[in-house]
Amino acid sequence: MSKKLLMGNEAIALGAIRAGVSVVTGYPGTPSTEALETIAKNNDGSIYVEWSVNEKTALEVAAGAAFAGARVMVTMKQVGLNVASDPLMSLNYLGVKGGMVIVVADDPGPISSQTEQDTRHFSKHAKLALFDPSTPEEAYTMIADAFALSEKYGKPVLFRPTTRVCHSCASVTILKDLPKPKPGGFVKDPGWVIFPRLSYANKFGIEENLIKMSDGFSEYEKNILTGKGSKGIAAGGVSYTFVREALNSDDKKLADCKLLKISAYPFPDKLALKFLKGLKEVLVVEELDPVIENELVRLCGLYNLKIKILGKRSGHIQIAGENSPDSTAKTITAFLGKAASSGKAAKAGIPEKQNAAPPLPVRPPVMCAGCPHRASFFAVKEAASKRKAVFTGDIGCYTLGNAAPLNMVDTCLCMGGGITVAQGLKRVEPDTVHFAFIGDSTFFHSGITGVVNAVYNQTDIIIVILDNSTTAMTGNQPHPGMGLTMMNGKPAKISIEKIVRAAGVSALIKVDPFNQRAARNAAQWLMGLKGVRVLLFDAPCITISKGSKKAVINESKCNGCTVCLKKLGCPAISIESGKAKINSALCTGCGICIDVCATGAIKCKTPAKGGKK
Repeated sequence: MSKKLLMGNEAIALGAIRAGVSVVTGYPGTPSTEALETIAKNNDGSIYVEWSVNEKTALEVAAGAAFAGARVMVTMKQVGLNVASDPLMSLNYLGVKGGMVIVVADDPGPISSQTEQDTRHFSKHAKLALFDPSTPEEAYTMIADAFALSEKYGKPVLFRPTTRVCHSCASVTILKDLPKPKPGGFVKDPGWVIFPRLSYANKFGIEENLIKMSDGFSEYEKNILTGKGSKGIAAGGVSYTFVREALNSDDKKLADCKLLKISAYPFPDKLALKFLKGLKEVLVVEELDPVIENELVRLCGLYNLKIKILGKRSGHIQIAGENSPDSTAKTITAFLGKAASSGKAAKAGIPEKQNAAPPLPVRPPVMCAGCPHRASFFAVKEAASKRKAVFTGDIGCYTLGNAAPLNMVDTCLCMGGGITVAQGLKRVEPDTVHFAFIGDSTFFHSGITGVVNAVYNQTDIIIVILDNSTTAMTGNQPHPGMGLTMMNGKPAKISIEKIVRAAGVSALIKVDPFNQRAARNAAQWLMGLKGVRVLLFDAPCITISKGSKKAVINESKCNGCTVCLKKLGCPAISIESGKAKINSALCTGCGICIDVCATGAIKCKTPAKGGKK
């Protein structure tokens, strides 16, 4: 056995490989993305890996492989589960033959998501088992438990790491691979076809399984009950790790405090009742929603237990955002009435204030210098400056177009929602020009249906497709328009232009947004037409195609008007001593600022060797 320093997502991936996974599908979404990418990097050729066009597709592809007996894994973030929920709800009624684990990364904060969703609720709603790892080390071995449970009951299983588990690193002991199951192949059977009568009959089995799984999880080695006393602490996920750290692991404080760790659902009622026995007060520490808290309240009601349950509902744990080692330690200190440490500082005898890191500077998210989306937004803004216009947005880097000074994203709902929201707005405000912005990867994910709906219902909107040749927001993953797959296949690129033309749009024009004159003219031309019109901006993301030129300021011509800064918001531009200044380390030479400068003070030059300009 060896040890490796692994990120949580890497540990999940290597744990899945160890467990004998054969098919892995998913759609990139922070904080889940690295799990699938790690599978691809460590693939010996025996695993099929794909980035699917969306989460629904990913789940359905994996379901087909599971019907044939393969062990499969699907990866997504919590918002992606909304997209995959239709097939997943039915899949629990239909069942699987091979083990199916759906990794859904929750994002407390939220740090990089539209919503704070707790997948543990979905587990209960969909009547599915769920595993909730507390550390990368635990995630590595727990994923094999998830596959085993899935095959035992013939049902999909959810696996819910949160952001800090996904992205924290730990030294993980690498174990020998488990025997890889051989898929038995697909066997034709009427049971694979979902009908209302079959669903009704299968519902009884689902309910019986929930009781069996609850009993089984009361004996599960990763659901842990320790300590003694009249007070108890219950926790799950990474919050359990924070609790252990606050209690100094095996510290004597546990001698007068019970500690319950919940790692798997359905909720282990029998284990929880053992925990509750003899207690007067319980503090529940968990992230996102009060799931463990509600289950303990339910048990107290069922068994008439006079125990005070403290947590999110009582205000002892914050109702939104992440827990932290410090916040957990403070809460436990107040609860136990004695000092609880936040770990390393106390063990080293260092006062916590002295050990505390300085606060991080506030850094709002911003589009990169040279981003083609800035050029696209600016061109449309200038073209529509004399019209009443609404700009609906979508999910991606370009959502940042809502920030000043661009102010070009008036709405943002969900993946693909920009095109359809614009259609609803148009029905209420027919005299307004409606621009719907969507990226290339999002277009393939869920934008095509919006285009078809607009054409079918003859809605007068302009769809602006921002094709930067990658899935930039989550780390430059491939998509159908790039001619590349995660298995390094090189299929023909699927043309966005051909798709929208085939849908029957009334007009389409394709232009490079960095050619500002052509871009503005294209937007103005489309505003003069009717029907579903498409403005396709085509320029690669700056992270995959950087220019060799840099913008430079001629200080003798710069009058300090700050128009370049105020109109574009480019992070490479600043004002120093009353003059514009270009940060050459950030500048990519995109040239938009040249068009903006009225005095001709900005030019582009190719730096000489050695970096001198």
